[in-house]
Amino acid sequence: MIGLVVPLVLGLVWELVSRIGLAPPHLLPPPSFVVAALAELAHSGELWDHVEVTLWRVGAGFLAGTLAATALGTLTGASTLWRRLLDPLLQALRSIPSIAWVPLFILWLGIFEASKVTLIAVGAFFPVYLNLATGIRQVDRKLVEVGHAYGYRGLALVGCVLLPATLPAYVTGLRGGLGLGWMFVVAAEMMGASEGLGFLLVDGQMTGRPQIILGSIVLFAILGKASDFALARLGQLLLAWQDVVRTDVAVERRLQAV
Repeated sequence: MIGLVVPLVLGLVWELVSRIGLAPPHLLPPPSFVVAALAELAHSGELWDHVEVTLWRVGAGFLAGTLAATALGTLTGASTLWRRLLDPLLQALRSIPSIAWVPLFILWLGIFEASKVTLIAVGAFFPVYLNLATGIRQVDRKLVEVGHAYGYRGLALVGCVLLPATLPAYVTGLRGGLGLGWMFVVAAEMMGASEGLGFLLVDGQMTGRPQIILGSIVLFAILGKASDFALARLGQLLLAWQDVVRTDVAVERRLQAV
C-alpha cells in the first residue's frame, strides 16, 4: 500500500495546480474531471467494452509472442548451430521500431484483429526470447554435467535441467514482454480500431477532450501494473525454491536485529 503514497500526493498536487489556475483546465483538467469522465463512460457501459477489447488483444498477443519466443529461445539457447543460424536475424529484427511494422501488417493482414494481435505479439516476443536464450547459455556447466551423469540428453536435458535453471531469467523476460505488449497495444489500436483504450485516446484527441486522453493513460497504467503484479506474484510462487536475499520488511527487520 505504501506504493500508493506518491501517486496520491501527485494527484493532490495536480488537482491543486489545476484548481488555482496555474494550468489551463482545457489542456490539463484536474483529476476530479478525469474521474468524472471515466465514471460517465463506465455508467454507460462504453468504458467496459473498451477495457475488455484491450485486455483481449494484450492477452492474445502476449500469449502468441510468448509461445514463439519460448520455442525459439530454447532452440537457440540450447543449440549452437541454431543460434548461429537464427540469432543474428532475430537480433536485427529486434531493432526495428514498432511503428515500422504497422503498414506491413495492415497490408498483409488487414485492419482487423489479426494485424493488431500480431503487432502486440512482436512486442512481447523479443524480451522473452532474449532472456530465455541468454539464460540457457549462462546455465552453470556443473548442472549440465550432473544432468549428463543422470542420463539426460536432448529434450530431456532441456526440460529437466536447462529450463528450470533459467526460470528466473524467463520470468523477468515474461514481465518485460508483458510491459511491451501494453506499449504496442496503443500502436495496434491506432490501426483503424473502433474499440479499445487506444481508440479512446485518439477519440479524446479528435474531439478535444483532454480528460478522456488522461483517463485512458491512467487506465493503461492501472491495468499494466495490475497485470505485472499478477505475473510477478506467479513468478514468486514458481521461484519459491530459490535461496536468495529477500528485501521485504520482515527480513530487513530480522537482519537489523541480528
